[in-house]
Amino acid sequence: MSIFESGQSLDGPSVGEQVARFLGSVRGDPVARADLDMSRVLEELRALAPEPIEDLTPEAARRQPTPSDAVKALIEKTGLKGAPDGVVASDVRYPGAEDDLPARIYRTFGDGTPRPIVLYFHGGGWVCADLDAYDATPRAIAARTGAVVVSAHYRLAPEHKFPAAHDDAIEAYRWVIEEAEALGGDPSRIAVMGESAGGNLAINVAIAARDQGLPLPTHQVLITPVAGVDMETPSYQINEHARPLNKAMMGWFIGHALADAGAQEDPRLDLVGRADLAGLPPTTLITAEIDPLRWEGQALAEKLRAAGVAVNAVDFEGVTHEFFGMSEVVRDARLAQEAVARDLVAAFAADERGARVGRAL
Repeated sequence: MSIFESGQSLDGPSVGEQVARFLGSVRGDPVARADLDMSRVLEELRALAPEPIEDLTPEAARRQPTPSDAVKALIEKTGLKGAPDGVVASDVRYPGAEDDLPARIYRTFGDGTPRPIVLYFHGGGWVCADLDAYDATPRAIAARTGAVVVSAHYRLAPEHKFPAAHDDAIEAYRWVIEEAEALGGDPSRIAVMGESAGGNLAINVAIAARDQGLPLPTHQVLITPVAGVDMETPSYQINEHARPLNKAMMGWFIGHALADAGAQEDPRLDLVGRADLAGLPPTTLITAEIDPLRWEGQALAEKLRAAGVAVNAVDFEGVTHEFFGMSEVVRDARLAQEAVARDLVAAFAADERGARVGRAL
């Protein structure tokens, strides 16, 4: 349950908040453009005192407070008590490209009939984060759609350079197809979904499925995806010093994830410049105003449309990168989750109707 669904509300901006937002606007701080609920999450994150990860080793960066930690701190401060969401999570392992890797299965209670499946990949620049840091999104999608959601971890850089994560993501998709029935799912209704670097993995799974003759995902959901390699786009310029993601951090992620600069020419990374996007499944694509990746996400939506792919692209103003999983305290996150859930439910229903017609024939 969110603040909004519970009927609770946060107080209006304090004098201190008003002054901080005014001074931020004068200084050109992109965070000053954040909605009040979003800015309060950012203030909680600042209070947790994370060090700039671009100054850290990967090992130290992985120990830093995360936006999800800030959300938890804000929930504790407001005294919000969430209602049970009916979602049960269980940890398993799946065979990655080189070794078994962690995955988490999210299910709601039901009548035992096979359900659609959403294969989800978390963010973290291919260097940081894990299933716990990105627990909120798969949990919310399971609750809102009734689908079985599989959150698959993957090998991280720099210990495992590109394309290790991409190879693992494809193997996770193969595993979900093979184990769909054992997971309580319907192998004919599988969607892929990811946030940030995970959004890049999700669309590359769809591309690999097309190219390798695997069943194509029913739908793909790309949340603030990494879609290009140009760090001089308009959104990089205006959000150079944004939080929780900025230009210096993206440079740090890329520097650790790739073996050499030449890898940036790989179409799996330069989706907007080099990838063939024809024949991909219908797509929901979410972008955020205060995000260096906004421009490339919107460019990806246009390139998908030009390739003949049906796209529902929704841009949310006043929120930052990683806002999507913050529905308990950020109104636009709740609205974004509702939009994604509607698209997934509609896509799964259309596929189920098609399957029934096929069986009848």
